[in-house]
Amino acid sequence: MPVAIITGASKGLGRALGAALARRGWDLVLDARTTYVLEEAAVELRRYGTRVVALPGDVTDAGHRGELVAAARALGSLDLLVSNASALGAEPLVRLAELPPEGLRAALETNVVAALGLVQEALPLLRTAPSGAVIAVSSDAAAEAYGTWGGYGASKAALDQLAAVLAVEEPGLRVWAVDPGDMRTDLYAAAVPGDDEPRPAPESVVPGFLRLLDERPASGRYTASALVEAR
Repeated sequence: MPVAIITGASKGLGRALGAALARRGWDLVLDARTTYVLEEAAVELRRYGTRVVALPGDVTDAGHRGELVAAARALGSLDLLVSNASALGAEPLVRLAELPPEGLRAALETNVVAALGLVQEALPLLRTAPSGAVIAVSSDAAAEAYGTWGGYGASKAALDQLAAVLAVEEPGLRVWAVDPGDMRTDLYAAAVPGDDEPRPAPESVVPGFLRLLDERPASGRYTASALVEAR
């Protein structure tokens, strides 16, 4: 069975993607910071009959990243790495004039440095997989200028660039940066509390991610909405 590591997998997009892969028979290594929420997700996904390893921790911890890859190795392979864990830098989001430097550092540490560290740890396994792939979960804030989204958007823009360069340096892999669009998630609620505009559930964009795995288009940056519409 193929094996995936998904960070930030206890809820939202990470959990929805994990469920979709479990239904397809994938074995999973799941990461999140909150132990009991992550274990709840793992219990749910094990009902599909696949092996699910839940490892609570922080992706900014190099030791934890090593544990995630070791768990995939114990399952037999690593076919997909999904960097989904994200930090906003400030909750709620604030204008750049008010963004604490430590907040920007936190966003960069989680969204960029940790994502690269996990890729570096995972590359030996990904290179030996028949269809190794990396998905970096991006944001429209990486490409568009929205007030208060500057720090978070800058970190996601940096993640996009890392993914683009990784694709050049690792031509044997598929490396996709994916903008999922606005979703109804706890992360968005923390970013913009009080915004009650209706937004789609994370499950609605998962078919776009599955299309990447099914069709394996060229490495690059994609939007989930375009992938879903063309499916």
